[in-house]
Amino acid sequence: MVSNTPNPNLQLLPERHPQDDLFICDVADAVLKDVMPQMEHPFYSLSKKPETAVRRYEHNGHWVEITPSVKGLATIYDKDILIYCISQIMHKLRDGEEVSRRVRLNSRDLLVFANRGTSGKDYQALVQAVDRLAGTRISTNIQTGDEEQYDTFGLIDAASIRRKHGNDGRLLWCELKLSEWVFNAIRAQEVLTLHKDYFRLRKPIERRVYEIARKHCGRQPTWSINLDLLHKKSGSKSSLKEFRRSLRHLVEHDHLPDYSISFKGDTDLLVFVNRGTMYKEVQVVEAAARIVLEAATYEEARDAAPGWDIYHLEGEWKAWMSDGGLDAPKNPDRAFVGFCRKWFEKRGRP
Repeated sequence: MVSNTPNPNLQLLPERHPQDDLFICDVADAVLKDVMPQMEHPFYSLSKKPETAVRRYEHNGHWVEITPSVKGLATIYDKDILIYCISQIMHKLRDGEEVSRRVRLNSRDLLVFANRGTSGKDYQALVQAVDRLAGTRISTNIQTGDEEQYDTFGLIDAASIRRKHGNDGRLLWCELKLSEWVFNAIRAQEVLTLHKDYFRLRKPIERRVYEIARKHCGRQPTWSINLDLLHKKSGSKSSLKEFRRSLRHLVEHDHLPDYSISFKGDTDLLVFVNRGTMYKEVQVVEAAARIVLEAATYEEARDAAPGWDIYHLEGEWKAWMSDGGLDAPKNPDRAFVGFCRKWFEKRGRP
């Protein structure tokens, strides 16, 4: 007997590297991260064809203008590189290490992380992605941390790529310098955890819908949005009719990570329901609750954030970890003092 129950896995890309992660510790341990302002606004192209037209979006007093290079606007697939960089930076912050805007990437580790192939064409695609990321310029009044910017900036400021000399031209590594805007958003803790199956979503619009749901629904039981507003937030260039068809496909096959989607009756109101699959975050909540700091740590924290109630900051720190900002640290005392230091740098005295 043939079952009519949809199989979500049939709609997802296969896991290309189910074993490799076991041998790449930094990739296996890093939690997928994304910068929340980038999840909220349509910075990236959802098309596989180069987009060279200037985009401008306005919503609730915020505006974003994106200017691509002649090679085209950075795509949502190019964004995998930034997600990997963010994940690596958060991994270092978890361990209390110093971080900077410069991130060196092992090319193969990145391809494995993003569930991509590792053939020559996949390495060449990385080079093209770096070019588009470097060439895309953004003007915006979006807030990051406690600052509001009205200037123009890039997603990455510089890139250096090392190739193997010879016929195949294989990439060995690349080093990116993140823009100050992106790096400030990371340091301001404006990050959320993504489900690992994000990289298995086949269609750009599915990735974008997941990002929006992750930002707005989060860990709430449900969240609703009208189709036309979701269409606007997505940055999709398709018609509303085509967009509706794409969403009905998601509803029918039910393969979006973390959330199920349905239309409310015969209306264009979409309802997202939390599946309760954010197991990594549940583990982090439990781990954060169990952390007990040394008495001397509180004194160091008071010196790092003079004038602040240190127990209030402890609550903020654990809440930040609980919402995906940071995995449970290996050295919680050092990590908490570092958190207090950054808190004071950003906010000053209360």
